[in-house]
Amino acid sequence: MFTNKKLRTLFIALPAITLMACSSGPSEEELEAERNRVAEQQAQAQQQAEQQAQEAKAQAEAVAAEQLQRAKDMVAQEKASLESQQTVFFDFDRSTIKAEFFPVLRKHAEFLVKNQNQRVVIEGHTDNRGTPEYNIALGERRAKAVETFLQNEGVRSSQMSVVSYGEEKSAVSGTSEYAFAQNRRSVVVYQ
Repeated sequence: MFTNKKLRTLFIALPAITLMACSSGPSEEELEAERNRVAEQQAQAQQQAEQQAQEAKAQAEAVAAEQLQRAKDMVAQEKASLESQQTVFFDFDRSTIKAEFFPVLRKHAEFLVKNQNQRVVIEGHTDNRGTPEYNIALGERRAKAVETFLQNEGVRSSQMSVVSYGEEKSAVSGTSEYAFAQNRRSVVVYQ
């Protein structure tokens, strides 16, 4: 079968073939280079993911800021509309709110209930008939009547304060019935 010569060649060739088979795998340098390449790819992927997350966050913040600005603009427009209808007029020597002013006061109440950070001062005024002391008291009753109406509509008392100027701050000067009627009022003033 095998001759000595063949056997000897086989014994010499076998370890050489085995060494060649073992050395056919990647070297340590090649493995290290592969690990570095994979680590670099992972770092790039993580950096891209972080960048995309930052961009998404910035976009979400921009959208939120735009929505907040729109909401503020709507509140400002509604407030401006209400400020053009802020006066309630009263009959001579009365502090009872006329029914014609209920819708206006309800609009103020709805706005104040929706925007609980808004504050108002309710000013009470009178014409110049009567003593200053009486007019201060009458102006306060008028302002308190408006405050009570708003509270009954759901406005928190912490959102309102009352001040009476009596006859001190006339809207119209003079002694005509028109001037008197314009001065008998309560004014809802937004802060």
